[in-house]
Amino acid sequence: MFNDIGPLELVTLIVLAVLVFGPDKLPKVIQDVTRTIRKIREFSESAKHDIREELGPEFKDFEFEDLNPKTFIRKQLDNEDLGLKEIRNGFDLKKEMAEVTDAVHSRDSDSSSAGATGSAGGRIDMTKKPETPGPDDRPPFDADAT
Repeated sequence: MFNDIGPLELVTLIVLAVLVFGPDKLPKVIQDVTRTIRKIREFSESAKHDIREELGPEFKDFEFEDLNPKTFIRKQLDNEDLGLKEIRNGFDLKKEMAEVTDAVHSRDSDSSSAGATGSAGGRIDMTKKPETPGPDDRPPFDADAT
């Protein structure tokens, strides 16, 4: 509950509580606070139990922590039914990049030999630079741009 409170902060809170409530009333205040916290926990547990009963037997393994988006996504990704672990383990980025590089290099050698014969085979040469416009060619006028 108090995971982020350090020892110095805890001592400060105790000293402050003794100063505010006094040493004689402090045990009664601590009992009241713990009783209130216990009642709040009982109320929340009964509300969770009522919600589970209303949802029915198909939601018997429903956890309210799953409503947190991070927990929900983590649980779904760890689900064995989807087979995502096999996909994740079977994917090798270096191998895929090497295959793509080999495919690009072999395509370049194929297109250069096909370009030498004059037939492009319907492929667009992406390495070819676009033609530069002549000095008399003007770009089209765009009225919205001015």
